[in-house]
Amino acid sequence: MSVVKHFIAESVKKAEIDEFLRDELERAGYGGVEITKTPLGTHMVIYAMRPGLVIGRGGETIKNLSTVLEEKFQVVNPQISVAEIEVPELNPYVMASRVASALERGVHFRRAGFWALNRIMEAGALGAEIIISGKLRTDRARYEKFRSGYLAKSGEPALKYLREAAMHVQLKPGIFGVKVHIMPPEARFPDQIEIAEEKLAKEEAEEAVTGEAEVEALEAVEAEKEVAAKEEKAEEKAEEAEKPVEERIEEAKKEEVTEKTAKKAKEVKAETEE
Repeated sequence: MSVVKHFIAESVKKAEIDEFLRDELERAGYGGVEITKTPLGTHMVIYAMRPGLVIGRGGETIKNLSTVLEEKFQVVNPQISVAEIEVPELNPYVMASRVASALERGVHFRRAGFWALNRIMEAGALGAEIIISGKLRTDRARYEKFRSGYLAKSGEPALKYLREAAMHVQLKPGIFGVKVHIMPPEARFPDQIEIAEEKLAKEEAEEAVTGEAEVEALEAVEAEKEVAAKEEKAEEKAEEAEKPVEERIEEAKKEEVTEKTAKKAKEVKAETEE
């Protein structure tokens, strides 16, 4: 088998597995599957709104799925894990199935399309597109698009971030097709420019905050020093007040003697200079 045929066969197998799981897990709110090959086997992550229905009682449903995948689709040692969909409005499989079920109930296609588009955009998507095709109004088949926001159709952002899903529904006029494309809010585009001034303003604000904090800390230290000096002075005064009267008189006499000796020394110096 050539390389091209190998990759085509793998893509066809993945599409068949996806369709099988979508039909089997419709009640569980199927939201897609990720298939990765490992040395131990094939790791599969199934996304669903109600993981309990996928697992089943005692893991019965998930065991049946693994046996069917191994026997019917020749999946080597399938290891299945289930993940809950956090935001159903950002999952294209969920929204496509909702639009298809609305068309089955007889809701007008424009009403169903705009309703789903508004729900997707309210959930925070950067852009979305819903295409409904079939015999919409007349016997001749056509399609109608419902678009909103920014949606990349080519390039790296489309390959990396764009989510898409397709669903078919049988109605009286014929088969209707529903395609949903969603650009999630975490998508990043090469034409997005980050202005450096905002970063500089943030850094300046942080520096100002740190400077104010340092000034406040210095003021607090100085206030503590002043309080400590006042306390020392108060203690000295209290000690002096506690001393007896005789000691105070002696200290006063000593001070007078020292003052007299200092005056005499000054007079002697003045005489010698003359």
